[in-house]
Amino acid sequence: MACFLVSAFLLVLQTHAAPPDLVLPGFGAADLDAGRPLNVSGDAPPPPPSSPPPGTSKRAPHSIIIGVRKGGTRALLEMLDIHPEVAAAATEVHFFDWDENYAKGLEWYRELMPYSTPRQITVEKTPGYFTSPLAPERIAAMNASIKLLLILRDPAERVVSDYTQVYFNRLESRKPVQAIENLLVRNGALNLRYKAIQRSLYDVHVRAWLQHFPLQQLHIVDGDALIRDPLPELQEVERFLNLPPRIVASNFYFNQTKGFFCLRSGGRERCLHESKGRPHAAVNATVLQQLRSFLQEHNRTFFRLVGRTFDWQ
Repeated sequence: MACFLVSAFLLVLQTHAAPPDLVLPGFGAADLDAGRPLNVSGDAPPPPPSSPPPGTSKRAPHSIIIGVRKGGTRALLEMLDIHPEVAAAATEVHFFDWDENYAKGLEWYRELMPYSTPRQITVEKTPGYFTSPLAPERIAAMNASIKLLLILRDPAERVVSDYTQVYFNRLESRKPVQAIENLLVRNGALNLRYKAIQRSLYDVHVRAWLQHFPLQQLHIVDGDALIRDPLPELQEVERFLNLPPRIVASNFYFNQTKGFFCLRSGGRERCLHESKGRPHAAVNATVLQQLRSFLQEHNRTFFRLVGRTFDWQ
């Protein structure tokens, strides 16, 4: 069993995967695929009001946070929700990536959105959309001019975070666990069928989105920068969404105990759910370097596709 180190600033921050995965001993398909959201965030839909607030209605999203799983989607949505002109959906809807939900129709989807005023924009987030082969075309069919938010972090760190979420959930469910090295490597070679690795091939997934949306409609949030200093990243998102600047430095404060930034708005202070501050698994240095070396070419291709570089190892 892997041991753990606390990463002070690391926000262990959520989806659906593409092709079938290899199920290794001690892990079920649901753990490797994680197509259904794990109940670790503490998210729960609020009880529906008896009548809509005056002057409000439910509308399809103006913007969607499409991913990536364990990239910081919950943190981004919570921070955006500070803005008075943002109405954030309470839960991951999985409308565009799950066939059974998509078959229920757009009206069903709209009814799951929050009530909003005409001055507000509605934002939904489902990290599974980014890696779904179905989501880009389906979202474009709903609204070809919708603005998409994609939050990414170092892809190797994202793999470890992905594993960590499954690991803790198996522990809490009293299910057997495996060391991360047993999942990352098979017969001495990197296990490319491991879904956590597949989700970190950002270039592969973004190509599908660029087939349906121009790059100008896709804003990439630097998840690593969001952890270190949230305000500049949120200000860029405000500009991308054509929102008036309302998020300010005083909306954030660093919680020394948790090791990450928490939120302050409307006289209230709140932090992300405790599951978001979990320590990362320690990974054998040779295996981790093997993973990083494999991802380097994918990262370079991704940089070319989006016209931007990131400080990933």
